Amino acid sequence: MVKFLALPVEIFRFLAALLGIQSIVSLRDGYRFLRYLRWSRAQPPGDFTPFVSLIIPCKGVDPDFELNLTSFLTQDYPNYQLILVVASKRDPAHAVLLALLEKTQSSRPAPKTQLIIAGHSEVRGEKVNNLVRGLAAADSTADVLVFADADARPAKDWLRSLVAPLAATDVTVSTGFRWYLPGPSFVSQLRAAWDTSVATLLGEHNHNFAWGGSTAMRAADFRHLEIAERYWARTVSDDYGVTRAVRDAGGRIRFEPRCLVASLTDFTFREFLSWSNRQIILTRVYVARLWMLGLAAHCIYCGTFALGLVSLALASTSAQARAGIATTLLAILILGCLKGRLRSVVARELFPEDHANLDHYGARYWQLTPLVPWVMLFNFVVAGFTRRIEWRGIEYELRSIDEFKVLRRNES
Repeated sequence: MVKFLALPVEIFRFLAALLGIQSIVSLRDGYRFLRYLRWSRAQPPGDFTPFVSLIIPCKGVDPDFELNLTSFLTQDYPNYQLILVVASKRDPAHAVLLALLEKTQSSRPAPKTQLIIAGHSEVRGEKVNNLVRGLAAADSTADVLVFADADARPAKDWLRSLVAPLAATDVTVSTGFRWYLPGPSFVSQLRAAWDTSVATLLGEHNHNFAWGGSTAMRAADFRHLEIAERYWARTVSDDYGVTRAVRDAGGRIRFEPRCLVASLTDFTFREFLSWSNRQIILTRVYVARLWMLGLAAHCIYCGTFALGLVSLALASTSAQARAGIATTLLAILILGCLKGRLRSVVARELFPEDHANLDHYGARYWQLTPLVPWVMLFNFVVAGFTRRIEWRGIEYELRSIDEFKVLRRNES
């Protein structure tokens, strides 16, 4: 009986040891990420500036939509083509884009720009279909293809920085990532803490992934890997498709910290859960092994804390054991908060123009760190039971990496 009552404490010690090692390694990786970011930003701008076709799929009008698109139109880059794609003229983005292009073309020098109507597809997700249709308008002389999202605002040197790594022949894809800034609402703060925990997985190593919001690759490599014909033929996810293609070919994806792009959008809590569930469901379908590893990691974290709290509440737990459990839980929380603090430092160094906002809410990166694993666990568990996602008003059922069904589509 005594051994049975002591069992929760013994299991806790085992799980806590695993979690402690995981937390220390994670914190070390956080410092590596910060060092790599500082090293990258200290380098001179790249001088590899081939002709680029930049393709941006658009759907709906997000906050700061015009400001974001203006940033793409005014890049510090000598020669590039901008292709904007919507699925339908009924999409609210279409009228806004027409007005923006007219205003931009008449007020300042701008890159050659086209607005494409892609139509709808039943075999590709809408974003992927927009990209494929946009490719048809790419200039045949373009040496590099770049794909970006309209809901983020790039810096003036974003395009130059994204393309420059392709000067190295061993780099197949150059990529950045989004960096959500916390706003006044709790949901925007939670989303910032949630998503930047994913961003800091990238770094100077060989297991990076491509992010569709900032991806560049040589046009010749894109054609050679048959991305449009094979990996985008029947998929909802553009970035997982590119990542699979590069890994299948034994290529290299290089993360460029200069191409972390700021995003500040507000959600309702329901929208946040739909968005975060979608990220993990996509992972579950397209990279099942990564989903299983993530599920295990978050089960260990949450299981350790739950078991620790249970052990503290048990009358059979000695005072000495209680002190050890409480100290262990506190140490793990501190390690997590220290990594969250690093994300706050990253945000301040990357986006000094947002210092006022970060002065108010930048601490949320570390203050909400203890909550993020519980939300993540919910996301990972949901992904184990459903393959349905909603993306920009379209509901998909993901049946496999090469098969999905459109369940519902809005009219735009």
